[in-house]
Amino acid sequence: MHFRKIKRQQSEVYINEPLETDSEGNTLTIADILSSGVNIEEETELRINSQKLYKYIEEELDEREKEIICKRYGIRDGRGYVCEAMTQREIAKQLKISRSYISRIEKKALEKLRKRFEEG
Repeated sequence: MHFRKIKRQQSEVYINEPLETDSEGNTLTIADILSSGVNIEEETELRINSQKLYKYIEEELDEREKEIICKRYGIRDGRGYVCEAMTQREIAKQLKISRSYISRIEKKALEKLRKRFEEG
């Protein structure tokens, strides 16, 4: 039993475990070798938060709020289309409503999303 445990531990490799040293004597890990200059933790957190955002948009916002937020920030709408970010004036002209009304809807929608992110 003890030998199986040792053998299994020998086959386990950890991402931050030192592998070797470079020409300057610095230790290299798997994370260093695989790294492309992108922080893996930050990238993962960004992806998770993006998924949460899309979920919260679908759950919390009504159709008009969804449309305005998606157009305003250039994110995927409910049909899967990615649109280019638009100004409040452009959205107002397209929807034939005032820019100030767009601003109020946007503010209300962003507040709903902020509250939902705080709740978890």
